Amino acid sequence: AGAYTRHMDTQIDDLLSALAEPTRLRALQIVWDGEEHCVCELIDRLGVSQSRMSRHMQRLRLAGLLTDRRDAQWVRYRRRADLPADWVAIINTIIEALPPLPRSDCQKRAA
Repeated sequence: AGAYTRHMDTQIDDLLSALAEPTRLRALQIVWDGEEHCVCELIDRLGVSQSRMSRHMQRLRLAGLLTDRRDAQWVRYRRRADLPADWVAIINTIIEALPPLPRSDCQKRAA
């Protein structure tokens, strides 16, 4: 196996590792709609602490799945628009198999 193959294996391993944690997977399910979502919405819908949610979102961002933007005190996340097609296909398949999540009462909508 050449360097390219090892690089691709590492990318896929990193993607699957990022998806393997249930809270991260559910957070990705929320932002997968392509809209921008405030971290407060993720906290509300998933029932986790802000520090835990921030760590999970950082992991998804480092895996290359999300972009983020600071808006006053909150950080907003969205799905990266330029993801490789094979990654999108993998994630679409996984997310379609998940049950729906409850809606949020968070009022911190994108400005």
